[in-house]
Amino acid sequence: MPLNADFDPAALKDFLANRFGDAAMTLERIGGGQSNPTYFVDYGAHRMVLRKKPAGPILSGAHAVDREFRVLEALAPTDVPVPRPVLYHAGAEPLGTAFYLMERLDGRVFHDCSLPGISPAERRGIYFGMAEAMARLHAVRPDAVGLGDYGRPGNYFERQIGRWTRQLRQSPSDSIPALEAVADWLPQHMPANDGRVSIAHGDFRLGNLLFHPDKPEVIGILDWELSTIGHPLADLGFCSMTWHSTPDEYGGILGLDHAALGIPSQREFLDHYFAHAVPTAPLQRFHLVFSLFRFAVIFVGIADRARAGSAVSADAAGMSPLAGRFAVRAQEIIQGARPWSAA
Repeated sequence: MPLNADFDPAALKDFLANRFGDAAMTLERIGGGQSNPTYFVDYGAHRMVLRKKPAGPILSGAHAVDREFRVLEALAPTDVPVPRPVLYHAGAEPLGTAFYLMERLDGRVFHDCSLPGISPAERRGIYFGMAEAMARLHAVRPDAVGLGDYGRPGNYFERQIGRWTRQLRQSPSDSIPALEAVADWLPQHMPANDGRVSIAHGDFRLGNLLFHPDKPEVIGILDWELSTIGHPLADLGFCSMTWHSTPDEYGGILGLDHAALGIPSQREFLDHYFAHAVPTAPLQRFHLVFSLFRFAVIFVGIADRARAGSAVSADAAGMSPLAGRFAVRAQEIIQGARPWSAA
């Protein structure tokens, strides 16, 4: 049994035998994630990745592996780079929770946004490849790929602020005054609804992208748990947090010498996105503050799961201070302590 497996591998082997016939199986847990347990599964000639809900109590609507599978199925025929979905299983048996399988792609994942060991020229290309992949995603019309009902169109930010504020205030964790202040600021500074609708990934960042083994090209956008019909500037603001958080704040690049590293400035990254995107309104301070707030609340949830003993990652307990750190970063943007769009 692989380290920290939360199900019986023999049960998975029996399931796959019924689907694909008898074959040898190898199973390996993939580390680094804070959400749905993920495994490499080799079964005969099939090289796959398994994603499942975590064991134990979870918040209603969280860890929606069914939604992940649905969006992969919808996007597979498009030019958006995603792994090919294989199957979805809704029942609690045989693995204890719902799960799905998708093809395993060979490539590179970068969790450190400073990209150590990469040449400056390739670093620049990787960041621009990230912008181009996001632009391709946002160009897809949800109704054209069968996702017209994947979320409620319109008033996206209003609904999202309400959702994450409720999640914050339902948490058993101690209140974070800075985060509460940001929650109060957001609805008062929300831009008017411009009617722009896209598939919003919800967690679009470098660590959720699989790059070609030899080229700065995204071959797979991963971890679709938080995806919905939304606004493209939600993803763009979320991705922009990299320039506003330090290396010890989930691998940001604030304080590093971007020019020496070859990493584009935030302004260059935004310009590259807009050069490849369908017409979209400019990113505003609100979008970055919203993204920092939302990420902070996600870390509140991680801390809650760590205390309940149902966290996916072994280092989840050490992540709890990041909720307060990202709340402070949001307040810095609100108060103008640092330029928010030219980092």
